[in-house]
Amino acid sequence: MAVETKLPYDKEYVNQFSEGRGEPDWMKNFRLEALEQAENLPMPKPEKTRIKNWNFTNFDHSVSGDKVDSIDELPEDIKVFLDQDPENVIIQRNGSVAFSSVAESLKEKGVIFTDIRTALIEHTDLVKKYYMNDAVKVDTNRLTALHAALLNGGVFIYVPKNVVIKEPLQTIFWQEDNESGLFNHVLLVADQGSEITYVENYLSQNHEKNAVSNIISEVIALDQSKVLYGAVDNFAQGTTTYVNRRGVAYRDAKIEWALGQMNDGNTVSENLTYLMGDNSYSEAKSVSVGRGKQKQDFVSNITHYGKFTEGYILQHGVMKEQSSSIFSGVGKIEFGASKSNAEQESRVLMLDHGARGDANPILLIDEDDVEAGHAASVGRVDPVQLYYLMSRGISKREAERLIIHGFLAPVVNQLPIESVKNQLTEVIERKVY
Repeated sequence: MAVETKLPYDKEYVNQFSEGRGEPDWMKNFRLEALEQAENLPMPKPEKTRIKNWNFTNFDHSVSGDKVDSIDELPEDIKVFLDQDPENVIIQRNGSVAFSSVAESLKEKGVIFTDIRTALIEHTDLVKKYYMNDAVKVDTNRLTALHAALLNGGVFIYVPKNVVIKEPLQTIFWQEDNESGLFNHVLLVADQGSEITYVENYLSQNHEKNAVSNIISEVIALDQSKVLYGAVDNFAQGTTTYVNRRGVAYRDAKIEWALGQMNDGNTVSENLTYLMGDNSYSEAKSVSVGRGKQKQDFVSNITHYGKFTEGYILQHGVMKEQSSSIFSGVGKIEFGASKSNAEQESRVLMLDHGARGDANPILLIDEDDVEAGHAASVGRVDPVQLYYLMSRGISKREAERLIIHGFLAPVVNQLPIESVKNQLTEVIERKVY
């Protein structure tokens, strides 16, 4: 199905959907205005990936999921993402909360960790202040506007001034219905001097049915705050994914991304960070494994506005069978962002002759007094490395496995929850072998 088809839902549906959720008037109007804009906005235009015939409109939006009373009632393929007795976790099933647990000690400090539907009612002013305002604009493209109109899941996180959360907060987004449309929004606000580690997992099992995931994450890191954002995306072959994760870092703030992008379906992924404040900092690390005939387009972009800012991009991808992926790293230094540093590295490893990968390092520099650099490579398993390992008595299969894990380790090792790190390793094993 081509993407230039009629929008799947009309104003009457969106109005009824918002009222049925008890949303405030501002949110209902926000949705309706976004739907109107979506009619005339263009689709995203990845530089080297054709998405004209991808499915972004064939899905069931009105889905929900049942609650569970304990973690024990969840399927094994969900529980593997959880540490034993997790304290701060939200599990959503088709956009509905299936399980939620938040430590009283965090609530006492004023930390908000709740689903987006509840946040729109109980913390409406705070959500309105930041929702699709600083990081992602509604009119970025047709899919961002459609997301704003059809939002049906997600979480809201707020960390008050000077509050340091030592244990990770975790969300699992489970697309259980095989033909659902997941329009998921994560809004994370770290107030001045605060620190937080957040990890999310996306997964589905629709290997044959068609589904859509349209995901937006916004990270607002106010002065002197620190955010570590980890994610493992693992949608099945039937899900077409558009994911847009953006962050805004103000003075002396830090945003670090560690993204494991393991979808089996066609994927467009954008990860942008705006370094607005002086001395702000960002690292964007991502890994991906492609297989079958899937097509993927990944963009990591760090744009420098403040002085003395630092941005580091690291992308590693492994392609097998007939999969193809484009990895674009963009370091942009705006005029006035003096003494800034933009560095990037993109590496693609191809395991089969039918696999295709492309690394596009891009530096856009509008200021003289800066540092910038890039490195990119596309190739196959190094025969010298392979020979060295095999000469030590290791089989060819095991030697390739060690090389691949070493290739992806810089990102995998950054994930802060051990069970998630282990599960990502297992996903890599399944996709590669």
